[in-house]
Amino acid sequence: MSVVVGPGTQVTLHFALLLEDGSTVDSTFERKPGSFVFGDGSLLPGVEGKLQGMAAGASAELTLAPEDAFGQRNPANIQRIPRKQFAEDMELSEGLMLSFADAANTELPGVVSAFDDEFVEVDFNHPLAGRTLTFKVEIIDVSTADSAVG
Repeated sequence: MSVVVGPGTQVTLHFALLLEDGSTVDSTFERKPGSFVFGDGSLLPGVEGKLQGMAAGASAELTLAPEDAFGQRNPANIQRIPRKQFAEDMELSEGLMLSFADAANTELPGVVSAFDDEFVEVDFNHPLAGRTLTFKVEIIDVSTADSAVG
């Protein structure tokens, strides 16, 4: 009996993550396949759940609702920051990605969504939040993981 994707397995696969318009966000099909241990946090839980039960040689095109991918956009993740907290000579533009440090000094990316002379609006939502994505997958190998999680 062949091993199928699930807890205690190591999975080698090719994948492509696509936007609604068909453009590719990321893909391993033209390079080395990816590998992960089920439950190790490498893949989003919503994706892992959809792969469970698949065996080597299987392929699928899965639709990921925002809840299975990067979640819905959260209006609370859009912050208005006083313009004076930015360098005076900083050239701001909509879509500019900036890096901030949170209270624990962890790097937090944010995208400028609007600005004027007094405030800069920064969106800290994941860039793919609120998006329905397509996950194309080809399972290359499934084996029992030596250091299985769970």
